[in-house]
Amino acid sequence: MLIFPAIDILEGKVVRLSQGKFSSKTVYSDNPLSVAIQWQEEGAKFLHIVDLDGAKAGKPINLALIEKIAHALKIPIQLGGGVRDINSLKMILDKGVERVILGSVVVQKPRFLSQACSRFGERIVVGIDARHGLVSIAGWRETTAKKAVELAREVEASGAKTIIFTDIERDGMLISCNIDGITEILAAVKIPLIASGGISTTEDIIKLKKLGLAGIIIGKAFYDGKLTLSEAMEAAQ
Repeated sequence: MLIFPAIDILEGKVVRLSQGKFSSKTVYSDNPLSVAIQWQEEGAKFLHIVDLDGAKAGKPINLALIEKIAHALKIPIQLGGGVRDINSLKMILDKGVERVILGSVVVQKPRFLSQACSRFGERIVVGIDARHGLVSIAGWRETTAKKAVELAREVEASGAKTIIFTDIERDGMLISCNIDGITEILAAVKIPLIASGGISTTEDIIKLKKLGLAGIIIGKAFYDGKLTLSEAMEAAQ
């Protein structure tokens, strides 16, 4: 099971939000590039980066910075935040990003996903962000009536090869992961699932590994010193 250290970028800084609330940000670094390099040096195999400015604006904002990071690293990165059209998607992939995460657009323009998947294949990942089992969009500011498990089935049918499931209520809260929600999605689809939100101990990681996840994303637990990358990777083996 792969461990993805998370780098959330807001106004050029590495931050973590609690439950996706922009009003509850903690700044961890003024230099996302050095943080990315540090994760690589510590042994990370893949990085998960979110352009929070892009998520708010509905279009990629930090592309120059993302390109610098992609070119400075030997390991791949996946990027989410504000990708709403094919041009933005292609531009990001051309900057050296390995995989692009599509979120809101999958709900707002269902046909877009099948077009993106047919053109870019495994480089497309779908992010399903849920609050109380219902999908949230627009930088987590709007909750829809769509169930996360229903969307998971739909995106698999549209050709998505990987899903990232985030429990917003737990994200940045260090209160353990939503085992029930993760299990429900694992039972509904056959494609690889990556989980995010609340993972903060080696016990969490061991539980998730037993479920058969492809990977997990960890942010706040690393930045707050609750867990080290080496501890997480060892628990995931």
